[in-house]
Amino acid sequence: MNAIGATWNDGRIVPDGPVDRPEGCRLRIEPDLAALDPIGVREEDWSNSPEAIANWMAWYDSLEPLVITPQEEADIAAWRRSVKEYTIAHMHQGIEGLGE
Repeated sequence: MNAIGATWNDGRIVPDGPVDRPEGCRLRIEPDLAALDPIGVREEDWSNSPEAIANWMAWYDSLEPLVITPQEEADIAAWRRSVKEYTIAHMHQGIEGLGE
């Protein structure tokens, strides 16, 4: 049997859709931890102690600077110009008919 999705709502388990299980079938219910885990570090897990700040500063200071070559700078500038030109040329297409 495949797992089903469900939500805990007001003290009850509410399936996401129809459930095809025999009457009296035992179930194992466990939280979907992937859905509960926040992205990154939660505020309560972030330490602001002097030692933690010193460790973070040491890590930050160990980073190598980002080096962009003149050719890469020229490529970025050309890309930005093309995006700007496209945006200006097409900006009225999204708003036509809105004032009617």
